[in-house]
Amino acid sequence: MSDKPTRDRIIDVALKLFEKNGYHNVSVDQIVKESETSKGGFYHNFKSKDELLYTIHDQFINYVLEKAQEAYDRWETPAERLYAIIKSFVKMIDLYKSHVTVFYQESLYLSPQYFKAIEVKRDRYKDMMFKVIEDGKKEGQFRPELPVPMVAMAVFGMVNWIYKWYQRDGYYTIEQIADSYADIILNSILTEEVKDNPKFAHMFLRNK
Repeated sequence: MSDKPTRDRIIDVALKLFEKNGYHNVSVDQIVKESETSKGGFYHNFKSKDELLYTIHDQFINYVLEKAQEAYDRWETPAERLYAIIKSFVKMIDLYKSHVTVFYQESLYLSPQYFKAIEVKRDRYKDMMFKVIEDGKKEGQFRPELPVPMVAMAVFGMVNWIYKWYQRDGYYTIEQIADSYADIILNSILTEEVKDNPKFAHMFLRNK
C-alpha cells in the first residue's frame, strides 16, 4: 500500500470497490482490509460509509466550483468565462472519473442530509453557469433567442456524459475533448459578430 495518508487510501479503495461492485455490496470491513487500515482509522476519518460516499462527490464538485470562480474572476467577458468554465468542467472528468462514475451510480443511496448538502453546491454551480449565460445575452455576445436554462442544461448534459466513454488511454486526450466541446458549444450560442472577433479567435479549433 502507498504512503498516502489513511484518509486518501480509504477513498482510493472505496472508489475502486464501489465502482466495481456497487455501494451496497461493499462493507466497511472490505474497505478497511484493502486500504490496510483499521476500523478505528476508518471511523476517525468518516462517520459512516454514507459520509464516505458524500466525500467522493464533494471532491469533484469543489474542484469545478473553484475553477468556475477562477474563470469568472480572471476573464472580463462572458464568452471567455464560459470557454474557461467548459474546459475546466471537461478536464474534471479526467481528474475525477471514478468519483463521477460512483456518484452517478450510487447517489440515490445517500441519506437526505448529505444529498441536501450536495444539492446546495450543485445549485451554486448551476447558478454560476446561469449568470454567465445571462450576462452573455445582456451584453449581446450570446444569441438572444436561446433560453438560459436550456443552454445551461445542454452544457451539463454534454459534459456529464463524458464519464461514460472517456478513457485516459483512448484516441483523444482530455485536452482535445475539452477544446472540441468548447468549440461545439460556443459555435452554437455565440453571435456571428463575436465569432468573427479576433479577440476570441483562440477559443475555436480552426485557429489552433
